[in-house]
Amino acid sequence: MGRIAHHLVRWLLVSLLVWGGSNLARAAEYRPLPPAAAPGLSADNWLLHDATGNRLILYLPGYHAPAHAYYQWVRLLPRQPFQLAFAAAPGLSLFLDNQLIFTAAKAGRYTIDLAALAAAAPASRPHLLAVWQPDGYPSLSTFTSEVAVAARTTVRQPAVTGRAVLRLPPAQSENVLLVLLLLLGLLYGVVRSAYPAGLARIFQVNELFGSSAEPQSFLARPAFTWLNLGLVVLFSLSLALLLTALHTDFSSLPLLQQVLNVPDSAIVMRVLLYTSLILAFIFGKYILVELLSYIFDLRPLVNLHYREFLRTTLLLGLLLPIVLLLYLGLNDHWTPIVGLANGFVLLLLTLTVLRVARTLHQRASLLNLHLFAYLCATEVLPLAVLLKLIVFTYPA
Repeated sequence: MGRIAHHLVRWLLVSLLVWGGSNLARAAEYRPLPPAAAPGLSADNWLLHDATGNRLILYLPGYHAPAHAYYQWVRLLPRQPFQLAFAAAPGLSLFLDNQLIFTAAKAGRYTIDLAALAAAAPASRPHLLAVWQPDGYPSLSTFTSEVAVAARTTVRQPAVTGRAVLRLPPAQSENVLLVLLLLLGLLYGVVRSAYPAGLARIFQVNELFGSSAEPQSFLARPAFTWLNLGLVVLFSLSLALLLTALHTDFSSLPLLQQVLNVPDSAIVMRVLLYTSLILAFIFGKYILVELLSYIFDLRPLVNLHYREFLRTTLLLGLLLPIVLLLYLGLNDHWTPIVGLANGFVLLLLTLTVLRVARTLHQRASLLNLHLFAYLCATEVLPLAVLLKLIVFTYPA
């Protein structure tokens, strides 16, 4: 009888321990992560939903794959606004405590006050903010918050503290760009092997920076040859790679964001898109020069103008793969490389315009108001548009 009682007591103790352990595990499994210590949004506190464990886990960029939904605990101060600013693609939705509070009807930048939308909810407890993009991935780097903590004082918490807002994701995107950069180098090698004499004529630096007014052999040849077309495609691809690295998301390019719907994670699609746009610009430039030369009665300058534009662009474009390689290597360790890479794009566009102006000035003085107006229409105005679209797009 004593042995039976002893076994019965031991069985009850084991059952009690198993039951208590399962309850503790279940409680730990569904316990939410603690909210951010300070009011506002933090780039380091985004969460993902783990379907296997039915819980929220910390999102680690470069380790976790991109997701359609991200979460973050936020704390709202009583009677204090919580301004949330972000860039959204069409269909992006925000939820606060599982309640839909916003849906983007079109692409653009938005600012909403979370505190006003959650006025009925108690401010003493943390609130779960959810960002959901059903047909793409939210651009977390554009989310910033501004929380008023006292009268006439604000605490601004940028999404990425101390670093440029538009940066390259460190994992999959970098690998894709490196592979495409290697392919670009191989293509340049193939062109060099197939057209050694033609490349030597194009890339004569002494003629480019020389002061002689004599006709140069390159400028006297036809503008469109198989070699020139191949080099234009390679230049477009190299500039597209650099622009893809610099512009992590389309929120910095409002015009493209309004017209095109390309996910930020589709790196190859974005490279092809940029390449197509650059090619369209280069060939469209010839149509523009032809049209305006007819209007300004400067038809003899068409071939000279466009050939100088091509030569300067292709020669400076040889440095683009080097700039991209430096950007990919130093982006995580030396933040000024973002500005330097952007500055090189500015230098490329500006030097091309200056070189074209110098060549045209050697044939006809730019003091002639007729020629000056033609140069402004064909070079200066497109330069201003390009600088606004692809260079001066970063927030201060």
